[in-house]
Amino acid sequence: MTLAGHEEPWREWRSATAGPRLHHGWILAGPRGLGKATFALQAARELVAEPGTAQPVGSHPDIIQLEPLPATSDDEKKREEGKPYQTKRNISVEQVRGMQQRLTTRPTLGSRRVIIIDPADELEKGAANALLKSLEEPPVGSFFMLIAHRPGRLLPTIRSRCRTLLFPKLANEQVNSILAREAPEADQSTRDAALAASAGSPGAALEFVQLDLGAMYRIMREIAEKGDANFERRGKLAETLGARPDRKRQLAVIDLARAVVAEGMAGATRHSIPLLTDVHAELVRLGAQAPTYNYDPGLLVMEIGTLLASVAVPSEPAYG
Repeated sequence: MTLAGHEEPWREWRSATAGPRLHHGWILAGPRGLGKATFALQAARELVAEPGTAQPVGSHPDIIQLEPLPATSDDEKKREEGKPYQTKRNISVEQVRGMQQRLTTRPTLGSRRVIIIDPADELEKGAANALLKSLEEPPVGSFFMLIAHRPGRLLPTIRSRCRTLLFPKLANEQVNSILAREAPEADQSTRDAALAASAGSPGAALEFVQLDLGAMYRIMREIAEKGDANFERRGKLAETLGARPDRKRQLAVIDLARAVVAEGMAGATRHSIPLLTDVHAELVRLGAQAPTYNYDPGLLVMEIGTLLASVAVPSEPAYG
């Protein structure tokens, strides 16, 4: 089954595979949650399959997948038990070197092998440099599929050695339809929050539904519209976030705040646009730093709340 928004990437990919010589490196580019990993795995299985050779239903010996490892030994146990777990922030150079060691042998079932790196824009610096060597001199029959949510973070030398498949964002109507089908139990406020923060990504929208951020969305909109002179709303925001939110929840809250500010821009006056733009830029900065910085959750939510309050009350300083 072709996922929504994948029609053009599939057309381009199959046109390339039907040609006389398939490029060895591909970047699958687009926001998180568009189904790029699903596409990569399906395309890889098609590429390595050969007539007359039975293909395994589960993991394939000629498809190598690199992704961030579990963060701790406890997370490793959770993964083995099929439970949610935290991952390390980056794909390590040791993982890339392990992959390269496998490339010194022949594929197991056929003449082709595919390496999927998800996400490639979260490679350690050393890992990215090591990968570049494989892209410069790829072994015969080896093809690389680099999933990139933010392709601008990839090394220019990596980008120059790959072709790019762009995955488009979906319209709000499409995302809303997917939410109705996949998460019918979600109430309207939760769906509204998910739709606002998803930025056209159905996967992101479904993650927001799972995080149940409807109440936080309401509080954020109140702060942005009415301000928070006595810090009461910011206190509610902190309570809703929780004392020990995981990294995924913290990132989702930043994205949600950014969406609230973006909504305000739709009806902004000429005089308020510069302030909204500055606040939005600050939230973008927070979102870019959060995956690698260890923010204190309490301080983070207060900074977000203060930024939102500054939109409603220009006289209030951007940092409290």
